[in-house]
Amino acid sequence: MFVEEHAEALEADLLRFYGLDLLDWHRGSLSSRRLAVLIRHLPRDGAVARETEGEAAEWSVGDYLLAHVVDQLADANWMFATVNQDEDADPLDPPKPLPRPGAGLLPDAEDEQPPAPADAKPTADQLAAFFS
Repeated sequence: MFVEEHAEALEADLLRFYGLDLLDWHRGSLSSRRLAVLIRHLPRDGAVARETEGEAAEWSVGDYLLAHVVDQLADANWMFATVNQDEDADPLDPPKPLPRPGAGLLPDAEDEQPPAPADAKPTADQLAAFFS
């Protein structure tokens, strides 16, 4: 179950982002519906995202775009150097793309896609079962 596996990260994120103690749900001052909504919309830079998505949670869309720009610049520099080198020279090795989280080195630039956010958020019933 999501809540049991990530209880510490969840508690840390609720305190950090919402100023709520997870025990407020147990005490009855925080409804199951509201807790589920807050968990579902936790920011990507939180402990839960890092725990569930690993290194990919630390990469924003901007980071992926910047890595793509760096790869394109390296390709352009390689092409320029290749067409301007002496005909008898050994061919230059093409540049390797920057590593992306969870994928290592991508073999093809067309495969570059940021990972989809995890949708495995707990339901109100799962929360109730965990704290019962």
